[in-house]
Amino acid sequence: MSEGTTEKTATEDAGLWTLPNLISFLRILALPVFLWVLLGLDRPFLAAVLLGLISVTDLLDGMLARRLGQVSEIGKMLDPVADRLVVFAGVVGGMVAGLVPLWLGLSLLVREAIIGPTTIYYLMRHGVRVPVRQMGKTATALIFFAVPFYYLTATSFVPFFWEVLATLLGVTGLALYLIVTWRYLGDLRRVA
Repeated sequence: MSEGTTEKTATEDAGLWTLPNLISFLRILALPVFLWVLLGLDRPFLAAVLLGLISVTDLLDGMLARRLGQVSEIGKMLDPVADRLVVFAGVVGGMVAGLVPLWLGLSLLVREAIIGPTTIYYLMRHGVRVPVRQMGKTATALIFFAVPFYYLTATSFVPFFWEVLATLLGVTGLALYLIVTWRYLGDLRRVA
């Protein structure tokens, strides 16, 4: 490396203005458009495609953060917030549209109602932030696939296929979420 240039290390905070953080912000900003397409235009196929694209960018921001050395504390908080908002918008929008089954939607919302405030409490009160577990990432990915697949049941000539696939992914994702929620709450109690 030549004199006068710097290289980001894995432990150096890249700050707010990074490409991965921009992607997370764009994911959040795309959610009203997605909801408008789903509920305003009543276009479940297009909504499934949009939700799929918004969800897939979750992989992109984390990969870019590590590859470009743009890992930041704000990004570590922004990415999970974006994930939660994507799940929330997809599930609530899908329930309102009658596409996501209530048992799955309500279970996911109850899980979020427990984890969200608990995480904020421990962060604000104790300054504790527990790292995301791989099982949680896997559960989120499964839900990211399951929800748009439920949307496809309204537009496809093989709705049964999409419903079975969405249910398998949704049940597996929900089961992993329940396990990781229990572990995550235990992590928070131990470190506080």
